[in-house]
Amino acid sequence: MKQYMKAIYRSSFVMAAAASLTACSDSFLEQDPLSFYEPTTTYSTEAGLQSALTMCDKQLKTYILDGNWNNVGLATNYLMSDVSMYAKTDMGGGFQDNFDAKLTPTSGMGGGGDGNYMQRFWDQGFNMVKYANSVLSYVDQVEGLDEKIKNAYKGRAYFHRAYAYYNLTLQFGDIPLITKLMTTPKQDYKSCSKEAIFQMLVHDLEFAAANVPSQRDMEYIGMVNQEACMHLLVKCYLATGQYDNAEKVATDLINNHGLKLMTEPFGEWVPSGCETTWKVTRNVVWDLHRTPNICNPANKETIMPIINSNDQNFTTYNVMRAMFAHWSNSVIRDPHGLAGPGSNYARNNANYDETLDWVRAAGRGIALNRTSYHYNKTIWSYDGETDWQDLRHNREVGNWMEMEDFKYNNPKSDFYGKNYQLYATEDYVKDGKVLVKKGDILCSDTIRSWYPTPLYQLYILDEVNEANLGANQFQGASGKGCNGDVYLFRLADTYLLRAEARFYKGDVTGAAQDVNAVRARANAKKMYTTVTIGDIMDERARELYLEEFRQAELCRVSWCLAKSGRPDEWGETYDLNTWDKQEGTDLSGGSYWYKRCTRYNVFNQPFGKGAQGSQTFEYKINKHNLFWPVPNSAITANNKGTLRQNYGYDGYDANIEMWTNWEDADADQ
Repeated sequence: MKQYMKAIYRSSFVMAAAASLTACSDSFLEQDPLSFYEPTTTYSTEAGLQSALTMCDKQLKTYILDGNWNNVGLATNYLMSDVSMYAKTDMGGGFQDNFDAKLTPTSGMGGGGDGNYMQRFWDQGFNMVKYANSVLSYVDQVEGLDEKIKNAYKGRAYFHRAYAYYNLTLQFGDIPLITKLMTTPKQDYKSCSKEAIFQMLVHDLEFAAANVPSQRDMEYIGMVNQEACMHLLVKCYLATGQYDNAEKVATDLINNHGLKLMTEPFGEWVPSGCETTWKVTRNVVWDLHRTPNICNPANKETIMPIINSNDQNFTTYNVMRAMFAHWSNSVIRDPHGLAGPGSNYARNNANYDETLDWVRAAGRGIALNRTSYHYNKTIWSYDGETDWQDLRHNREVGNWMEMEDFKYNNPKSDFYGKNYQLYATEDYVKDGKVLVKKGDILCSDTIRSWYPTPLYQLYILDEVNEANLGANQFQGASGKGCNGDVYLFRLADTYLLRAEARFYKGDVTGAAQDVNAVRARANAKKMYTTVTIGDIMDERARELYLEEFRQAELCRVSWCLAKSGRPDEWGETYDLNTWDKQEGTDLSGGSYWYKRCTRYNVFNQPFGKGAQGSQTFEYKINKHNLFWPVPNSAITANNKGTLRQNYGYDGYDANIEMWTNWEDADADQ
């Protein structure tokens, strides 16, 4: 039986093909992040190459899991999407809701904390590029390397660089293409068109898919494998309009690499945080998303994971804190008007009741990011009927929680042990005074404190706080000792990508079969005979919430629709010359991303403007926010050349030259 890694960054790294990869020294791991304009260490020995590739793997995890206490970086790609938006109302109406007014090249790029991470994705993405280029720039200079091993090094580095550029380009548009490790600072870059960048990604990933070993031929899991290269290649084929190739590679990956959708319970059983409060009946969807099972050898759906379960290189992933509703907020009242009828009591608190231990069952959420009505309700409804049997939306087995499933646990409440309710069902009169009227809303901030939770997708056993009877802040993977492994890619995504390829080719029946494969595993009630792109994107939302970079994927699909000429779910088509160059906040026109944000979420709608207490919110986006602005700091640092700013932002100039051929951009370095 194969051995599976529990730690990818140890004092000695693992075998990849025939090469032993050792971890970086402490000083290298602790080095300050470098600007992508600056030189870095030369790796002229195999040991240096091994350290550089290890740093690539570490940077991939850093890009996705940033260790922030209050938020998770990935959520930035949901702030302007169809399925989610910013919800921490005590921060006031600001950048996180009104992107139209405040997202500029010089402000609103975020710096962490409770905000967004747009600047972070630029910085960390180009760090990923830098580390990959360190391998590619020196691998041919290392003497004595077998050609097969050398090509495996190159292929893995190509994957890391391609993953960075895939996301950077779909987030920031036309950006510098950096293919060499600079030995001296270079300050005369030109931007490169996204089309040219993606042509390079296809070139590099075809090499990687041909030269990186299959997971079946690797002793350990956690490093870049052939299957991950193929999966990313499928995405890049879609972006470049190569739909036949996308379908072919996806089919190969689905049929010929020992992978399969998991259809029965498997692996380690991890119950809910407190079974006496919220019981989960064992099911395959729950097992699939438990962190110990992501790298379990029984899990045939994993294409590539991100390992986050070893103490030495553990990264905090407080996903339950960031994404769960603030159910213990005092803005919630019981039907007699008591504020704070639900509380996150520790187990050593005198008020603790193990049948009402919601903090361990549902986490101590602070709702930095909440899901939209479309995600919460619309995508689970067919022909006027809600599908509660779909395991991803199933309250009976415990995978999904509505606010009405919570029960008041404050002993001062007259409704102790009864379910939360949003509206008062009768008048409450005390001492001759009407304190609550029938029909009164009992939650004054439904943005932050009243929305459902896909518990199966986001629950992580907080082992650190589980060991502390005084803990009342269950967050997710909150510290060393927790298992915070996550999926980078899994096979359900491959099925949905193949569905896209078939859709763009006009094979809506074949596309429906792929969507149905994912839905059948989830025991969904409705099966499709044909699908629209909206059906596919809704299924991605159901299946891959907080596993994919949602805005980036919507950008890619917007591009694909313009390339293919295929209509969206409303029958509208897109012009390849204008899909990404439109301005305005009206509800007509714009890209497919814009249509989904404004039709399926609160953005630019009358109900997207309002107040919560003393705070005013206005959820707005502009059509040009499809791409984020190139940070002004990058533009000014490149003081011997001129980078392009994206359409709609200050500094945009269509006359600024950019590379339209990636080979030319490569030669310029």
